[in-house]
Amino acid sequence: MKKIIYDFGANNGDDIPYYLQKADLVVAVEANPILCKKIRNRFMNEIIQQRLIVVEAVLTDGKTESRVVFYLHKTLHFASQFPKPELEIISQFDPVVLPSVSIIEIISKYGDPYYIKIDVEHYDEVILLNLFENNIRPPFISAESHNIKVFSLLVALGHYDCFKLVDGHSVVKKYKNHEINTLSGKSVYSFPHHSAGPFGEDIQGEWMTANNFFKLFGLVGLGWKDIHAANGLKADPKIIPVIESNSPINIKLVRST
Repeated sequence: MKKIIYDFGANNGDDIPYYLQKADLVVAVEANPILCKKIRNRFMNEIIQQRLIVVEAVLTDGKTESRVVFYLHKTLHFASQFPKPELEIISQFDPVVLPSVSIIEIISKYGDPYYIKIDVEHYDEVILLNLFENNIRPPFISAESHNIKVFSLLVALGHYDCFKLVDGHSVVKKYKNHEINTLSGKSVYSFPHHSAGPFGEDIQGEWMTANNFFKLFGLVGLGWKDIHAANGLKADPKIIPVIESNSPINIKLVRST
């Protein structure tokens, strides 16, 4: 079966080299025209080989106009967003009008997902809800945890039962020279700074149940962390989070007796 990975919020394309090793086709969606140009230049051969498709548009739930206002951050390209920023920070953004595309339209066109990465600032929960309302539940999915709704949706409407957490701050160190599974076998890969990191079985550690993951989530809090969810795997109910020390808080996963 053809493996398709959707990179929603591809940014500068730093996740694409990893995804190309994991899938037959990568579909990268990015709103920022400058970043799309960089991706196309960087992966020209893969685009010609039809292993990578770059969609230059604002990803939406399909309830918007064909062209929408997108907010480009003036200094941090990864912080650009579709929802209108709060009044106290809106001066940090430049509003631009860009074409939009619905997530359902994209998946209908290119095929059923093997893995979906969602990293669209302050809009992840809208995309998740739209997926689940349309009965799209890939074997692997991830979304940033800036909002508690992300985890709630994965459990309540996504019906996912296995979870792992990837901390964005530690990816470049924790997953340096890391063994991954590729289409052609095992390989060693180092994830660059500010990449989303690994997914699925490439993530270190055992899968956690929803209840125990919620405890972990309560300890580490919201922020630059990706919640990874899966179905069809076996979560270990004995894997629980504990506080190793109180100053600073250091959390580790242990197997309960």
